[in-house]
Amino acid sequence: MAIVLPSRFPPGRTGMNDLEMDLMANDATHAVLARDTNQALGIAHYAIDFLANGTPDESVLERTNWFHTDATLCGLSALTRGTNAPNVLRREAFDYAVPTGDLGAPLGKAKHHGATVFGSATRVKSEKAIVANCSAVREWDSNGTNFGYNPSLGHTAGEFGHNDYYPVVIAASQMLGSDGATALKAMVCLDEIRGRLGEVFSLKTYKIDHVLHGAIASAAVYGAMVGATPEQIESAIGMVVAHYVPFRAIRAGKQLSDSKGSSAAISTEAAILSVKRSMGGFMGPRDIFRNPEAIFRIFEGPGQMFQKVGAGFANVVDEDASPFDLHLGMSGSDFAVMGMHFKIGVYEHQSAGAIQAIVSLLEKAPHLIDDPQGSGLKKVKIIAYEPAFGIIGDPAKRDPKTRQSADHSMCYIIATLLRKALGCRQMNHKPTWKELMLSPDDYGKDALFNEQTRKIMERIEFEHGGEDYDKRYPDGIPTSVIIADADDNEFDSGLIMYPAGHARNTTADLQDLLQAKWAMLGKMVQEDSAGVVERFSNLQGKSSEDLQRINELDLTIAGAFD
Repeated sequence: MAIVLPSRFPPGRTGMNDLEMDLMANDATHAVLARDTNQALGIAHYAIDFLANGTPDESVLERTNWFHTDATLCGLSALTRGTNAPNVLRREAFDYAVPTGDLGAPLGKAKHHGATVFGSATRVKSEKAIVANCSAVREWDSNGTNFGYNPSLGHTAGEFGHNDYYPVVIAASQMLGSDGATALKAMVCLDEIRGRLGEVFSLKTYKIDHVLHGAIASAAVYGAMVGATPEQIESAIGMVVAHYVPFRAIRAGKQLSDSKGSSAAISTEAAILSVKRSMGGFMGPRDIFRNPEAIFRIFEGPGQMFQKVGAGFANVVDEDASPFDLHLGMSGSDFAVMGMHFKIGVYEHQSAGAIQAIVSLLEKAPHLIDDPQGSGLKKVKIIAYEPAFGIIGDPAKRDPKTRQSADHSMCYIIATLLRKALGCRQMNHKPTWKELMLSPDDYGKDALFNEQTRKIMERIEFEHGGEDYDKRYPDGIPTSVIIADADDNEFDSGLIMYPAGHARNTTADLQDLLQAKWAMLGKMVQEDSAGVVERFSNLQGKSSEDLQRINELDLTIAGAFD
């Protein structure tokens, strides 16, 4: 079996270093896929085994619940505001309608055909429901984020990723007739696979989009849910990696396109089709993580094994090994989702440190926003780390003309925040994070070209903090802001590491902030925002019938968002 539990490590052939062996000894809470095993097959076995026997702690289930609610509210509000890609893909889905009922669907244990898109009872092909709903979830770029950082095992590849993939589980659950508790556990599994892959292999280093990890996880969990065999899931993962590697060209350029927001959705659509083809008899490439012509070995070569050499042990290159071991949670609280971060508003996650710095600075020096014309904001210097400096500090993004570019522009995000702070001051409101929370409207056409925002942008300088900042990422989001007032007095936020929403933040009232964000997004969906939030919360208490109808709420789709 490809899953190697610590109690069954073969002598001298573990693929683990001393640190890993010490930490994992006699620990049955994890499955370890050693680098000299077939890890694609191992992921398949893990997904099947976890769905049957995994026992994550209540804290893990609660956090996953929050991420699911957060992601879904992002998706629903994006649809109702008429954003382009989600509505294009939603309309496309209706061209693939299928009958419903207990009709003996061809996928293993599935009871029903198809799944539903947000705001509809119509059953469509599951991959079409998934591509539409995943695209909607991702459109605002406001759902959860992971940073691929697990220093306890030395797994610090630092690959980004986002909580885009819950529609995969909802679709499979609708086909199976599963209840909410089953769906929630599958969501934990999906986040675990993609999150742990992000810890051991940095796709961005090789200009590959982070969504590939999510597509691999989607193939594994969807396949496990609908009754695919381990070999069929392995085949699907092989097809995803061999046929559908998405490069970061989808997010390059001065003004970004729909491809940036829909990358996870499109890759996941391909993953689901790969599962279906494998279950239909198609045989994809096997053992893809050790395949010397696949991306993992091409870019990082074969892995090293900790093996007995003479009287001692040494790391020895194994020409048939993948570059990494993979640790996957089975029980307890050590799951990847516990290290994932929430965005408290609409912004690129790498700007969260600067947002927290602004909130902290205005608390210490409120006079900076006394003048409604902003004269107290003579100069704003933002100091940050790579990759923030290179991505959202890119000079090409100092003049964003599209929403997708604006939410990746540090200058625009911070200038908009300061404009809102000036407005708060005039209304005698304290400029807290909740008061300043950036909404989708802050990226509409009027906001993009707001005269005051553009004037503040001209006063913003962005500086690379160098090694002192770089070494602190991805542990935190190391950022500081210095604002000079009208008299050239400088006020320094100090170094911000763990802003509100960060998994290691211990000062913010996360649940209160999330409730405020969800209420803001829910109001864009229905007047009864609390009802919308409740509909997609507390999954473990929802019945099979609840999941069948979970997407059946009335949505009024506005004209094109601008």
